[in-house]
This record gives sequence, structure tokens and C-alpha cells, in this order.
Amino acid sequence: MSLRQFEYALAVAEEGSVTAAAERLHIAQPSMSQQIRALERELGVELFARTPSGLVPTVVGHAFLRDAEVAVRAARRARATARAGADELVGELVVSVQLGFGTGQLPAALGELRRRFPRLEVTVYEEPSSAELDRLCRRGVLDLALMAACDQSPQSAHRLGAEEFVVVLGAGHRLLAGDRVELSELVAEPWVRFDRDSALDAVLLSALRDTGVPPATAARVSQAATAVRWAAHGLGPTLVPASAVPPGYEQLVRPVFPAVSQPVIAVVRDGAGPAETTLLDLLREQTWSQPPTLLRAS
Repeated sequence: MSLRQFEYALAVAEEGSVTAAAERLHIAQPSMSQQIRALERELGVELFARTPSGLVPTVVGHAFLRDAEVAVRAARRARATARAGADELVGELVVSVQLGFGTGQLPAALGELRRRFPRLEVTVYEEPSSAELDRLCRRGVLDLALMAACDQSPQSAHRLGAEEFVVVLGAGHRLLAGDRVELSELVAEPWVRFDRDSALDAVLLSALRDTGVPPATAARVSQAATAVRWAAHGLGPTLVPASAVPPGYEQLVRPVFPAVSQPVIAVVRDGAGPAETTLLDLLREQTWSQPPTLLRAS
């Protein structure tokens, strides 16, 4: 088996077709077909089922492809590390962030990273599910992740600060007259909420738990910016990280009481290379809120 065969199999799984995968990788279709067949013979299993809609990974194929993806990413990291010089860094950096986290800080850090290393390819994913984000970290697919909680070792998990959550109200809402909003005053209103498996929806449920009244739902959305815009138009209040509020909506934002915040933890992969460590340093240079417990301790 070779890493090239792994890359071919991953491309076929993504495209659902040997022809499309070959075009994407700029190789001849017969050559790719031959390599996939050779890989299946060597493994002694069928990786793909041939269906009318295209090639679909079998159960065994799914398991193989998960490990193949880890191996391919590890090889790319190794190449990038080996080619990293004092003034040049090339390769691929995969970053994932819990939905709504670091909206104000991550773009600035990534922008500086690209200015220093223009040949570095950076891919960023926003992940709504904290459980899925943790699973991806454990699989070694991610180079760096921003999340609220993890079970990683102290060597790979780095506390950056906290995300303060704020409520966004519709223009003219009665509670905009105050400097902050008590969540108990909103229990009778339907909320603009996030998808059921979203970590942001879990924050709302936790914040309202002491009121004894589960939140009613006016709408469910997948993105923090969408929640803010819908709340601003009067569909209902929404609870989002302060940094996720787009410019132009500041007058509709209020801090909440009791205060709601979550830690921001940067998790880097084992054996982090120069790209990950540089991005971590840049993130540390950003301005982050501090959780209430840290503020009281200072």
C-alpha cells in the first residue's frame, strides 16, 4: 500500500466516481481504477460498492478511509515540517472552531499567519457540535481546534480566555432601555435558537435552566450571524458569543444576568509543527475576555 493509493481512495469517496476523482487529481482514469483495484486486492476487501448513483464506501471501506485520512494528513504535515525554513512554510493547516467562537480573534490571527507564510494553505471549518469537534480532535484530523471543553492533555490544550455570551433583541424591545438583561425576564418569549445538536443551543438551555421554563422556539438557525439578524428583525431574542455579533448590531446587544461565558481552549495535535505553534502564538496575542472566576481571582 502507498500514500498515493490512500489519496486516490479518499478522492473517489469524496467524488463518488473514479472519473471525477481522476480529473480532480489530474491523472488518467484507467490508472486510478487500476490503483483502486490493486489496493482492494492487497487488503482483501471491497472498499466501494458500485451503485446506480456512483461508488459508495462499504462498511469496511468507511473504516479504512478514516484511518487513510489520518495517514495522508500526517504525511502532509511531515512534508511541511521538513520543508519549513526560517522564512518559508508550505503545506496544509486544518483548523476547526466551535460555532461562534473566536469570530473576532481567529480571522486576525489567520491573516497574520498568511502574511508571514503566503504559501501555507489553511482550511477552516466551523463545527456546531462540540461532541463532533472533540471526536475530530481525537482522530488526529485537525491541526488546531478552538473549543469550550476537552479531555486533552495540558501539553495539547491551551486556555486562551473566554467567550462572553450576550442577548440580541429586536429594535424597540422594552429591555433595551436597561444596561443588561435578566434572563428570567425573557422566559415568556420565543427564542431564535440553534440546531438541536449545536453547542450554542446547549448554552441557552443551560442558562435558562434555573428559570424552570424551557425556551420556546421562534426559529432554528445554523449560523450565529443569521441568529443575530433574525433577532434584530423581531423574531425573538437570541443568545450568542459577543464576538459573533456582526458590525451594525451593537445597539441591540445587552450583557445578561446571571453572566454566561464559556472558556476558549486551543487544542493542537500531538507533535505540532511550526504552522500550529505559530498560529497558537498569534491567537494568544489576541484580546480575549476572561471568565468571571478568573476576574474575581485577579
